[in-house]
Amino acid sequence: MRKHLFLLVILMVITIPIWLGCGESTKVGPSHPVTLNLWHNYGGQLKDTMDAMIDEFNETTGAEHGIMINVTSISGSATLHEKLTMAAYGDPGAPELPDITTAYPKTALLLAEKGLLVDLNDYFTPQELDAYITEFIREGRIEGDHLYVFPTAKSTEVLFVNTTIFNRFASDTGVRLEDLHSFEGIARTAELYYEWTDQLTPEVAHDGKTFFMPDSLLNYSLIGSQQLGADFIKDDRLNIAAPEFQKVWDYYYKPAILGHVAIFDGYATDLAKTGDIVCSIGSTAGVSFFSPRVTYADNTSEPAELAILPYPVFEGGKKIAIQRGAGMSVINTSPEKAYAAAVFLKWFTSPENNLRFVSSTGYLPVTKEAYGEIMSQEIEQAADNNMKKLLQTCQLMQREYEFFIPPLFEGIDQLQDQYESQLRETASSSRQSYLNSMASGDSVSAYEEMAIDAYQDFVERWAGN
Repeated sequence: MRKHLFLLVILMVITIPIWLGCGESTKVGPSHPVTLNLWHNYGGQLKDTMDAMIDEFNETTGAEHGIMINVTSISGSATLHEKLTMAAYGDPGAPELPDITTAYPKTALLLAEKGLLVDLNDYFTPQELDAYITEFIREGRIEGDHLYVFPTAKSTEVLFVNTTIFNRFASDTGVRLEDLHSFEGIARTAELYYEWTDQLTPEVAHDGKTFFMPDSLLNYSLIGSQQLGADFIKDDRLNIAAPEFQKVWDYYYKPAILGHVAIFDGYATDLAKTGDIVCSIGSTAGVSFFSPRVTYADNTSEPAELAILPYPVFEGGKKIAIQRGAGMSVINTSPEKAYAAAVFLKWFTSPENNLRFVSSTGYLPVTKEAYGEIMSQEIEQAADNNMKKLLQTCQLMQREYEFFIPPLFEGIDQLQDQYESQLRETASSSRQSYLNSMASGDSVSAYEEMAIDAYQDFVERWAGN
């Protein structure tokens, strides 16, 4: 009797697809198939790669486990956020929420407040989670310890340098790429570049060119302050009065009004294409937007070779860089779908698969193992030279840098827009005043007075916010 009972139990285990997750039985298998609707906001090469990998999942692991993913591509993160928000609030004409979606933390926060997200802690063991980069997992923890955004592809910021222009400049001045490892070094180099380009046209006074631009002034301020030991955002407000911020301010404001740093409301790649800057800080995911040629204002052009360096560090500061990029959030529809989504996430973020995805996109893999031998092999085999350089730099930064988690709260986007627009406005106005003072022959003293007043005014303006 006992033998027959034992055999019956074994037969049930074999024939009934019961997978365990979060302490409860969840039927998922070929005889109990599950279809997931997935939204993502990737475009271009990212879309092609993502869609191809989902097809591969459906044909392999998905088919084995009875999971099929239908994918919808939504152009742009803003549009995706809007659609998810409309669906969450049940707005008229809103689409039905997907089962799984790419989401930034700000979007996930909204969905979590509505009780719409699955806590992925329930579908991953502590050992499984330990395989991922700690800071990447930590960013996805919203409303306490709930894991609402799972890292699938991240990005950070690096320094892009047009070495075609830089090498000509270096051969005449003796500057080196190593001089760009710190913000102080960038400022010194930018001053030399302005002087060097000014001397190329001795018949025209004060027509030196800008050298550098950070894509995000808020990220520059956040990370610069953090490197120096201060939080730039405290209690959901800008910590403008921190003494560390004055150094961050000085290394943007002074070079900007002197014409060494570009004051531009747009992406640095736009200026890089025309040779109006030599180097810039931007997202690793932006590597594909750099043109292989530079076309100057006079319609002449030349090839543009690119160097990709680690994020600059203030002298005496810690090696800290920002982490960016969306992850995946799972909508709370059913335990079966939640489990199926976790199966997909585990497959997609396995070191080999995840690196396959990011190696062609400029994003970073999310597991510790992916940065080791697997990435070294990918670097060796990479056909695209810029991607090879990017992976090398990212591998180094993963070893040596801390990835900073940006603050998350309602209104952070508005705060960023306000801060960056006011900082550019202040720098632009001061730049014009400086040019006017130069025309009167009193540039040095005028700058010193202007710099002190501008900083104090800026601090006082934000102190009241």
